[in-house]
Amino acid sequence: MAPLAANAPSQELAAEREVLKCEHCKLVQYRTTADTCRRCKKSLLPELPKPQATIALVPAAETVEDDGSIQVATAVRDLRRVRNLSQRQLAARMNVPRTYISKIENGKAMPTLSSLDRLARALQVDISALLRDAPTRHKDETALLMTDPFLAEIAKYAQHLNATQKSIFLNQVREFAQGRTRKLA
Repeated sequence: MAPLAANAPSQELAAEREVLKCEHCKLVQYRTTADTCRRCKKSLLPELPKPQATIALVPAAETVEDDGSIQVATAVRDLRRVRNLSQRQLAARMNVPRTYISKIENGKAMPTLSSLDRLARALQVDISALLRDAPTRHKDETALLMTDPFLAEIAKYAQHLNATQKSIFLNQVREFAQGRTRKLA
């Protein structure tokens, strides 16, 4: 009879402990005091939906301020990236410090009219391209590219290529442009 009495408290304790399944690693386990999974260390508590007031529809960095500085910032960054320029290269074209380009792109500095003109010339665009919103700018650039019949023809076929084929094609065009040709074996 003594063994039964010894097991009784542990059976009561087991009945009080809650068995849970981790939603992340699927381990079935007793609830820990910290409410974390023994295997993956993630919370065993169900995630509560975030209150509607804290969900931002537009990230704060992407909102357009009254003066349009964020719009110019994203335009400069987008145009610089499209042209495969680093901040340092763009700064060299404008004859300004690289940190100035960084400040413009991060919305910390608003370029003056003369700086906008130099930025536009360095990026080989019209000043109005720096002041337009991204969808309009993208649409305008796409329309400009499609006026070239050769590029329009390539665009029709490019959408059917996978990433590897596009990379091979682009490398071949670069070699043609640099005057190098590869002999096919």
